[in-house]
Amino acid sequence: MHITQETDYALRIVYCLAKSGTRRDARSISEEMCVTLRFSLKILGKLVSSGILESYKGNRGGYELARDAREITMKDVIEAVQGPYRLSRCIGEEGAGECNRGVSGCCAFQAVFQRISDDINRELNAVDFRMLTQGSSGQ
Repeated sequence: MHITQETDYALRIVYCLAKSGTRRDARSISEEMCVTLRFSLKILGKLVSSGILESYKGNRGGYELARDAREITMKDVIEAVQGPYRLSRCIGEEGAGECNRGVSGCCAFQAVFQRISDDINRELNAVDFRMLTQGSSGQ
């Protein structure tokens, strides 16, 4: 199971802004992250809509973190771009997902997938961008 390329870039963009600690324009962010400007703008828009970034217009415009880097987790960014992480589509809100077999109720696989997804989400929520910029990932 992989995160999408868009999500990978979003994580790197937030990291770039957390590490610089200053407002940056979209072009410099896209160049540093080796992402096209068009794709960067799409990602930046999602991050602004989710409240992770602030955008400013005008001559001194650009993007910066909307909150302290300690308050932004990897889970926040992943959810902003691709929604909640779930190992299987059979897991949904409060366990109500889409069963591959078309049945209702919880099966042995769904329970395992839910437990693994919960563990991964807990780990992603434990890693904030302050930790990442300081070289500590909570290990």
